[in-house]
Amino acid sequence: MTAGARMTAEMAEQPAVLERLIARADAVGDAARTVAPRPFAGTTIVARGSSDHASVVGRYLLELATGRPVSLAAPSLHLLYGARVDYTGQLAIAVSQSGRTPEIVTTLRRLREAGACGLAITNDADSELAAAADALFALEAGEELAVPATKTVTAQLLAFALLARGLAGAGAAGGGAAGAIGSLPFSDADLAALPGAVAAVLADPEPARRAAAALSDATRLVVTARGLLYGAALEAALKLQETSAVAADAFSSADLRHGPIAIVGEGFPVLALSAPGPAQEDVAELVTTLRERGARVLTIACDDDADLALPPVAEALAPIVAVVRAQQLARELALVRGRDPDAPAGLRKVTAT
Repeated sequence: MTAGARMTAEMAEQPAVLERLIARADAVGDAARTVAPRPFAGTTIVARGSSDHASVVGRYLLELATGRPVSLAAPSLHLLYGARVDYTGQLAIAVSQSGRTPEIVTTLRRLREAGACGLAITNDADSELAAAADALFALEAGEELAVPATKTVTAQLLAFALLARGLAGAGAAGGGAAGAIGSLPFSDADLAALPGAVAAVLADPEPARRAAAALSDATRLVVTARGLLYGAALEAALKLQETSAVAADAFSSADLRHGPIAIVGEGFPVLALSAPGPAQEDVAELVTTLRERGARVLTIACDDDADLALPPVAEALAPIVAVVRAQQLARELALVRGRDPDAPAGLRKVTAT
């Protein structure tokens, strides 16, 4: 099997995986409302790795949708420090591609014991995580063999968007649904167009090849975004780390200005992600500043002039297409460097922590 063949094949499945999830959108919304506690106090998300990056996007969407705080759990608090916390009224969402990461399974059990209602998002409906939850959101993405997660990550991102739509207004008096997702609505038409947008990116690998050639000598790299694209930036950095051994760090555009920008000088490579919405102008201003410092800035954006252009999509769904572009870049950079992105040295598909 040629290098990267599995990752390439699994990336190619993403439009179909997303289309199948969209076909279940109404059922997902019904299930979300059924499992959500009443009264609804907030959401706690438990995840690691790529699932954690999808959860960062989910945090934005769910807090906008429900009007109640969303937190990312620290498993060590429960597994190492024995924290005793009251989770009454909380929806605990545990996210794991395999459903077999021990600390995610155990943390979900602890949160449920502390009063939370548990929802599992996993690709394995027969996994330990699925059995530990009150309700299951099965991704049904099919088996994923390449070490870098691709189709399961974009499926998780869509799952959070569908959950947010289903839980919209859950924190309002009486817990009833109330309209669109804050100031970032997406319509049925936006959802229907999503698989086609991802397919268009996959059919256009040349921008990723050009970007990989430009980064072929990079040993360090910064990825930046803000708002809903921040989770996508985290995932882009991880993909570059694990496939190409690049020391890639992800920062929000705000955090980058608070000190880390000092490392960005002449020729330093930066990957900037953005989409139309409240955060777009801030990222554009940062890109200008970085270029004035001499940085080599590559952009992933819904803009024909971007280095890695994205089709126009609703901002709430833009992280999905941006992550697909990042997958392309990571695969191409690994191949340029003579590495096999399917099986990075020292990594396994399931990490037991």
